Amino acid sequence: MSHTRRALLLTAFAASVAPPAFAQANDHMTIGAANAPLHLTEFASLTCGHCAHFHESNWSTLKTRYIDTGRVRFTLHEMLTPPPAVALGMFQVARCNGASADQYMRRVSILFERQAAILGSGTLAGVRDALVAAGAEWGLTPAQVVASLNDPAGAERIRRSIASSDALGISQTPSFLFNGVRGTDQAFVTPEGMVRILDTRLAAL
Repeated sequence: MSHTRRALLLTAFAASVAPPAFAQANDHMTIGAANAPLHLTEFASLTCGHCAHFHESNWSTLKTRYIDTGRVRFTLHEMLTPPPAVALGMFQVARCNGASADQYMRRVSILFERQAAILGSGTLAGVRDALVAAGAEWGLTPAQVVASLNDPAGAERIRRSIASSDALGISQTPSFLFNGVRGTDQAFVTPEGMVRILDTRLAAL
């Protein structure tokens, strides 16, 4: 069963009383042609096992067959699942040092691949060390990684992300929008189902 982000509201932000602001243009990362006929939005968390499985199974095909060919524009809408502090930290490192959208997506793919190892460290210190090591592979210094983990702007961005997902009725990860309309076919998370659904939607445009 897909993770819900209600745990986030009960754990990470229970103490927050300020209402979140509306989402900003740079809150979500987008790649692909601006004039692509289909805009696919994924609501995902870097600590969600279902999201990791989708990216490990489907991302290569989605990227090369649909995004790189100009048929699909892709947006990742950041969500948090338990442990929320780790999910936020992973997203922060993916964005670290002004990463471009393409850099961010490459980092996200790697972090999904390493999800089990990062979570398996068992402590926040272990997670930090794993993220510092990943950052070093991307040319980031430990100071840059730690600064990104401590940046309060990240938590504010996620609050806005949650507010906008609430407005859309999104409560599970992964969830998908097709040109702004929520998809309900659970087969989309399989490679074969994704190809079938994307080809059918594209043919209808």
